[in-house]
Amino acid sequence: MKKKVAKFSVLPVVGASIFFYSFSTNKAQDINTALLEEFKTVNEELTFEVPYSPDATVFDPQLRFYPALGKSYVAFKEALGFKESGGDYKVINEFGYMGKYQFGRGTLKLIGIKDTNLFLNSPDLQEAAFYANASRNKWILRKDIERFEDQVVNGIKITESGILAAAHLAGPGNVKKFLRSNGTNSFSDGFGTSIKHYFKKFEGFDTSFVVPDRKAKANSPSVI
Repeated sequence: MKKKVAKFSVLPVVGASIFFYSFSTNKAQDINTALLEEFKTVNEELTFEVPYSPDATVFDPQLRFYPALGKSYVAFKEALGFKESGGDYKVINEFGYMGKYQFGRGTLKLIGIKDTNLFLNSPDLQEAAFYANASRNKWILRKDIERFEDQVVNGIKITESGILAAAHLAGPGNVKKFLRSNGTNSFSDGFGTSIKHYFKKFEGFDTSFVVPDRKAKANSPSVI
């Protein structure tokens, strides 16, 4: 039987990356559990699905969930993961890109992953792969980050997080071409998503958590 859920759209509150819950005393008895089954990041807005009692027919509008993600690294990667795949670890698109962050085989090999079946079946490995790829791209683009951060290129404000997101979409080489051509040398993927869109959409997140590393690899005892 399909579970009934209540959906709430809320904005993140700046703070530590933990969840806070505020329940109305009037309808709290209608909630079977406060555990979140699922959340989906849409830009900076989060949509939660929460199980509730089948006997409940009215929900208190004062019921709120406040995830303290703000502009953190977690918010950055979850927003990017949702944009890439809807947050689906198992998906493979028509071009063969895999997982939550839509990695190609070539990129996976660069960060030490050859077993794509293992990759698709391991959320932890996919998260490690995302960090390793971001770390590697940050090292490759370190001079461009230093030179262009907070500058405006072809009408687009450049930030470190925008650069890393654009590199995830197009590769660091295409990011360099875009920046060093003053935005005239652009790139779009197979679905028509432009590098400019990623610069804008993922602007201003705090990606200082990502340490530049030329040899970054995804850590797993099963990675060859």
